[in-house]
Amino acid sequence: MIYNAPTKDMLFLLTEWLGIERLSALPGYEEVDTDIIEAVLEEAGKFCTTELLTINRDGDEHGAVHEDGKVRTPPGFKQAYQQFIENGWTTIDANPDHGGQGLPKVLQNQIDEMLGATNLSFKLYAELSHAAYHLLDSTASDDIRDLYLPKMVEGTWSGTMCLTEPHCGTDLGLLNTKAVPNDDGSYAITGSKIFITSGDHDLTENILHLVIARIDGAPEGSRGISLFLVPKYIVNDDGSVGDWNKVVTSSIEHKMGIKGSATCALNFDGARGLLIGEENRGLAAMFKMMNTERLTVGIQGLGFADIAYQNALAYAHDRLQSKAPGERPAGGKAADPIIYQPEMQRQLLTIRSQVEGARALAAFAGLHVDIMERSADPEAAADAGQTVALLTPVVKAFLSDLGLASTVSAQGIYGGHGYVREHGMEQLVRDCRITQIYEGTNEVQALDLVARKLTGKTGEFADRFLAQWQEVLGGHSANEELAFVTGPATAALERLVETTAWLRGQLETDRAIAHGAAYQYLHQFALTIIACLWADIVAGIADKQGAFYDAKRKVARFYMQQVLPETTALAAKIRDGADALAEFGVADFGD
Repeated sequence: MIYNAPTKDMLFLLTEWLGIERLSALPGYEEVDTDIIEAVLEEAGKFCTTELLTINRDGDEHGAVHEDGKVRTPPGFKQAYQQFIENGWTTIDANPDHGGQGLPKVLQNQIDEMLGATNLSFKLYAELSHAAYHLLDSTASDDIRDLYLPKMVEGTWSGTMCLTEPHCGTDLGLLNTKAVPNDDGSYAITGSKIFITSGDHDLTENILHLVIARIDGAPEGSRGISLFLVPKYIVNDDGSVGDWNKVVTSSIEHKMGIKGSATCALNFDGARGLLIGEENRGLAAMFKMMNTERLTVGIQGLGFADIAYQNALAYAHDRLQSKAPGERPAGGKAADPIIYQPEMQRQLLTIRSQVEGARALAAFAGLHVDIMERSADPEAAADAGQTVALLTPVVKAFLSDLGLASTVSAQGIYGGHGYVREHGMEQLVRDCRITQIYEGTNEVQALDLVARKLTGKTGEFADRFLAQWQEVLGGHSANEELAFVTGPATAALERLVETTAWLRGQLETDRAIAHGAAYQYLHQFALTIIACLWADIVAGIADKQGAFYDAKRKVARFYMQQVLPETTALAAKIRDGADALAEFGVADFGD
């Protein structure tokens, strides 16, 4: 497979469209400039292409192996991980107090896209550590941060998130894992967790498990959940690694994809755990980590879509089949490259226009994460936090859906060759599928958007968010040269506002109807907001010339004419199709 890191597009989004000045104005980012961002993106692209893409297939073929109670990563992973930490990729957005570089999170997002595109199995060993680090940095006591976090930033210790139990998935209030106080202030953690990404491996000298459990006497349900740090090996007061901590890997899952990633079942048998944050407030703390991961998972889907597009495009240039009906290449051969077939162009442009738009959405969300965490203006920080909360389920669900749809479409461009092992497309399809499932299925994300983000105070913000985009588009309405993007985007936004009001009414009168339309609404929302972003991008480059900017305008036009019309059908399904769903009861499905 091939991969050309989209550094030029990423650099454009961060420095031209969003504006480098918006980053450098934030406290702690004063030294961030275009040169730094470009250098980091270039080096990340090189590492991902030369080190990670080359071992991706080996990871799939050999997989992670569980033997004698230990997990062994696939060939090449240990060497690549050592290079990963030596190059400083575990330090990008970490706190300088712990050895991090303190760079913007929106830059980390761009690196995450490259990592996910080239080797998601490998990425997952570091990804959960990244999220665990930020949870501990924001929630743990000073002594825990000082003792544990430098090793995590260094990359010699890793982290996990232990939520799911055999009987307990989305409804975490059903968990059975117990925490019993010890005399020294720690807790004895006993219980079983499943589907633990990177739960065990041979890449780091210690693994720090963040485990939710219920302390004896705690309230039932989600109100009685606490969070604990449970290392695989006890950490001594001087920071050295001590005795084994009664954490057993009972098995690893044999999966459809991401086979190089160890997905473990863990048993905790009185393991020593340290309380993180307050008793019975563990779920609120853990949701910080989960929301970080949800944005990252969406970006994984974006990476899959992009690498699938790149390889399908290369194949379409090489594959000779039939004569093109219109423009033909010079030379008069018996068959032309399939890139000259209009249907192949339509499929490729459908992927590309959505990839570039989705990358803009991810960058927009990432910038607001930085503003939320760094801004000295409390009002700006709060507003950015609401933007992030609104967009998190959209980024997670829509971008991961886009990843699978794009890999399947790109696979089809290969014809039969896409179905066989040789070209790697079938692995992309298998590996990408999990992004729609873990960190909360996309159906759950849609319910979060509709049932939580459209009601109460968050619902008021959603209305303001849409109104702000109406104002942005209205500001460009007098420019006829922009009408090809602002006109369709404005019409789609009006449809979205109408659908939002209708759906909010259903939440008050018949929640089942609203829930039944949630998934379609999320897609209408995402497609519309991406159209607004495309319009804003095109407006920003109105006076710029050159092949890069000309291509942006052409891709934006394609999106408006060939992708955005889906929102009309979605709006009709949501409003006009509600009765058809409501009248079909459970009994109508049969036994």
